Amino acid sequence: MESYEKLKNKILEIEQDVDKFFNKKNQAAGTRVRKAMQEVKELAQKLRKEVQEIKNAEEAKKEKKS
Repeated sequence: MESYEKLKNKILEIEQDVDKFFNKKNQAAGTRVRKAMQEVKELAQKLRKEVQEIKNAEEAKKEKKS
């Protein structure tokens, strides 16, 4: 759940920069958005991996009980 919160917070952090880039054409804000999106990608991948590990562990427990 911690990974999800980090991902959500990162998206919220860049909201102003997204607005500055798209509405005010601020190029530096665009650079910050791109950097943050790379971090979002990494956080999303980490969350995806955690979900898969938990899912696999639960499936293993079910198989072990059978």
